[in-house]
Amino acid sequence: MMNIMHYAPSDGLEQRLGALIEAYDSQGNHRSGTAVDHDSAQWLVACARRLGVEAALEPFALDRIDPQPSYLRLANRCIGGVPLFDAGFTGPDGIRGRLGALESDAEIAVIETAPFTLMEPQKEQRDAVMAARRNGHRAVVVLTRGKHPGLFLLNGSSFKAPCGPPMLQVSSAETEWLNEQVAARAEATIVVDGLRTPAQAFNVTATIAGSDPDLPPLVIMTPRSGWWQCASERGGGLACWIETMRVLAQAKPARDCHFVACSAHELGFLGIDAYLERRPDLVTRAYQWIHFGANIGSPRQANLVHASDDRAERWAVRVLQNEGLTGATAERGSPPRGEAGTLHRRGARYVALVCDTEVFHHAADRWPDAVDVALLARYARAFATGALQLANGDA
Repeated sequence: MMNIMHYAPSDGLEQRLGALIEAYDSQGNHRSGTAVDHDSAQWLVACARRLGVEAALEPFALDRIDPQPSYLRLANRCIGGVPLFDAGFTGPDGIRGRLGALESDAEIAVIETAPFTLMEPQKEQRDAVMAARRNGHRAVVVLTRGKHPGLFLLNGSSFKAPCGPPMLQVSSAETEWLNEQVAARAEATIVVDGLRTPAQAFNVTATIAGSDPDLPPLVIMTPRSGWWQCASERGGGLACWIETMRVLAQAKPARDCHFVACSAHELGFLGIDAYLERRPDLVTRAYQWIHFGANIGSPRQANLVHASDDRAERWAVRVLQNEGLTGATAERGSPPRGEAGTLHRRGARYVALVCDTEVFHHAADRWPDAVDVALLARYARAFATGALQLANGDA
């Protein structure tokens, strides 16, 4: 048996994690393929190299969306918004028409999403959006609901094949007023404009070589892109990813340990597809995948573990309990969201952790308010120690 990592109370873990998330938050809006996304990739490579791990950038192509001025204008008001990235655009001149409910004869439909929760794996918040794609409206206003009023952006799940009419996402704070305008069949002009620019994004990859290359490898993954600063949504997972890398690099594990931090999370999860295209056998060859999902360390929030099988679930529950953490386990066979869903569909053995949050896809997901560093440290300790056990064949 290899040495197991033990943490001392004064090991500085909370300070390390806090510094990582503070740095990530300070970089800016982490949308895929942007200058911030590129700089953040280089920063993550430098973080790995400071641990003695040689990380690399793996590029892949995408059409970056550069939003242009987009708004709804009516009744002497102009309500700004953000285009839905996997739908059409109007161009700068926009569309003029009446407001109405979904499936009415109005040119511009007004719909509302349901508040998003990661704790209900089978719940899908995009039903209204999907229905609007199939109707004959020329454009759609999407009131985005969260756990409080505001603008909670939707991922571009159909980014590889955009479809449906132009859709403008606006804050749910406008719900009452817009519903009055719908009832009055008010005339409005809607502009949903964006440029599609050929660009590159980068996955950050690294490998810690094991002492026995014949053992199937362990893979540790997390997304690294998203809306706005996404300090909790993505920062918590990145902090756990780096801490796991630190522990495994120091311990010299038995099996190879592969790391990947994927860009294009918000754009149909293009990053994980690009990663697997380069290594198609890894999905099922890996001993286990550990996926650090959204909002790890979000204050006062529940967690949910998706696991591919009983052994993987028992491991996850045990490592959480070792840090005094309890949580729910998803029904076996229920597909996780995000990149872990790709692993699920391709038959991988995996564990995926997500936590809930009050600020999912909202501009308020910022350091330090959106992160409980002491709680995050317990998750990071749990999974770094548990990953070492897997890497040594002890779990």
